[in-house]
Amino acid sequence: MPEAPSAQPVPASGYAPGAHHQALEFIEHVTANAGKVQRRVLAEILAQNAPAEYLRRYDIPCSSLDAVDAFRRCVPLVTYEDLQPDILRIANGDTSPILSGKPISEFLTSSGTSGGERKLMPTIADELDRRSLLYSLLMPVMGQSLPGLDKGKAMYLLFVKAESRTPGGLAARPVLTSYYRSRQFIDRPHDPYTCYTSPNEAILCVDSYQSMYAQLLCGLVDRADVLRVGAVFASGFLRAIHFLQKHWQRLCHDIRTGELDKEITDRSVRDAVGKLLRANPALADEIEAECLKPSWEGIIPRLWPRTKYIDVIVTGAMSQYIPTLEFYGAGLPLTCTMYASSECYFGLNLNPMCKPGEVAYTLIPTMCYFEFLPVDHCSNANAEPSHRDLVDLVDVKLGHDYELVVTTFSGLCRYRVGDVLRVAGFKNEAPMFSFMRRRNVALSIDSDKTDETELHTAVSSAVQHLAPFGASLVEYTSYADTAAIPGHYVLFWELRAGSTAVPASVFEECCLSVEEALNSVYRQCRACDRSIGPLEIRVVSEGTFDKLMDYALSRGASINQYKAPRCVRPGPVIQLLDARVQAKYFSPKCPKWSPGNKQWNNSKELVSNGGV
Repeated sequence: MPEAPSAQPVPASGYAPGAHHQALEFIEHVTANAGKVQRRVLAEILAQNAPAEYLRRYDIPCSSLDAVDAFRRCVPLVTYEDLQPDILRIANGDTSPILSGKPISEFLTSSGTSGGERKLMPTIADELDRRSLLYSLLMPVMGQSLPGLDKGKAMYLLFVKAESRTPGGLAARPVLTSYYRSRQFIDRPHDPYTCYTSPNEAILCVDSYQSMYAQLLCGLVDRADVLRVGAVFASGFLRAIHFLQKHWQRLCHDIRTGELDKEITDRSVRDAVGKLLRANPALADEIEAECLKPSWEGIIPRLWPRTKYIDVIVTGAMSQYIPTLEFYGAGLPLTCTMYASSECYFGLNLNPMCKPGEVAYTLIPTMCYFEFLPVDHCSNANAEPSHRDLVDLVDVKLGHDYELVVTTFSGLCRYRVGDVLRVAGFKNEAPMFSFMRRRNVALSIDSDKTDETELHTAVSSAVQHLAPFGASLVEYTSYADTAAIPGHYVLFWELRAGSTAVPASVFEECCLSVEEALNSVYRQCRACDRSIGPLEIRVVSEGTFDKLMDYALSRGASINQYKAPRCVRPGPVIQLLDARVQAKYFSPKCPKWSPGNKQWNNSKELVSNGGV
């Protein structure tokens, strides 16, 4: 069997003659040799990180073969909480090789949380090249299904988010912000397959309003050249459509006059957009005619008539947005192209034109060392999962569910990512996985992830506001309402009434109290990004949760094992609950949020105590 190429198959960014063929050959080689490549990758990771304190704790030898065997025998499964003391040492300025044999270049702030704060994922400079490699494979794969994508532009709405610095001086920012600010993105050579309508200056503008306005304006100016549209998440793309509904008149005015709206004050954005914007009354009239129509159904192909597909993530929690995307897209394919996280970039969808419910990602064996924890071990309450339960990439079984575990070049060893995947097929030796769910996540609208424990803690605190009126909470459940943009959390509360009526203002205070108790990712989405709407409490009539139990029993649930679900999905259960709503209340203002990370404030105490 041929050796998988160790060098990048194509330029990390940019176009070269024959690059697409070379990229497809690379995918073929690494998937055909997946087991061999994975063994080599693990040996490379262990050699690179041999100086790290973490591996030395488990007496991993320097010899390549001995190191691999010792790793398999000795290194345990870990979660973020297990690594947090080491991560906080790095955040506070310890530059010794703790997790990685190479210097930590920055922290990537995960959308997952620990103790209500974003997780900090350490990374090294080399990882930017590894991410760029995966990006370089996207268009060769897409080009197999849709030729001619080099004959126009992509209107991709890309944004940076707030970033901060740790006490040790390292940047802490989301993985996409890191990539968009990197030389690999900013200094990318011209590539006809990845020609964007948005100038870099608009993408890198930290003011979300100015960035969105400028990117949509440029997309409208270039509407005749746009072949594909998209964003990272479905929620972000729909937020852009909602923005367009509110501001299309201003955008048309700018196109008609050739002058950028005065509310766009960022000088670099004004200069970049000014190079593209020219007075074009005819174009403004065309856009205005579409936006004035009574229905916005099919607005995407109406405004961008050459569009071939919408590129957004619609797997997992984002699947709730598929009906809305289909309404605006009027039949345009919805493509999911890449599977990645803050911990590592993982793989690609090699059949990107498939239906959303059929999306399966092929993990690229060179990205990291992959292992898999069978889900039946994860769900066994009587036994903690062990590294002895792990299955190698090439040994997973079709139709089985696994939790993803990774060992990365940046120093994460047997780290539980928290994604539950199902084996949907194989590309040569490499399995293809369908994303099933996040472990323990109950609610999600955008990049937020709220689990049942966190929600229960927040609700338990909020109901204390009812105590002075003699009222108490009988039962509750929740769901993510995405019928409107932005979506919002809904809590259904059944109450035991007291002697005094509870004023509306108290219920509103309960809403805010829940929001204040949720994690920093949720609060940033609410207060800064405005990608989540105000939390809502719907008070239901007495006996509602008995009716909910009756419904579950009628569907085959066991009365001995039934418990009220803490999160429900749209459908008959929501209809049952909504039919018994007596009153609705919303949070009166945004919860408090700041870009700092509270865990650093207590980090010295946490480390000196030896744990979290």
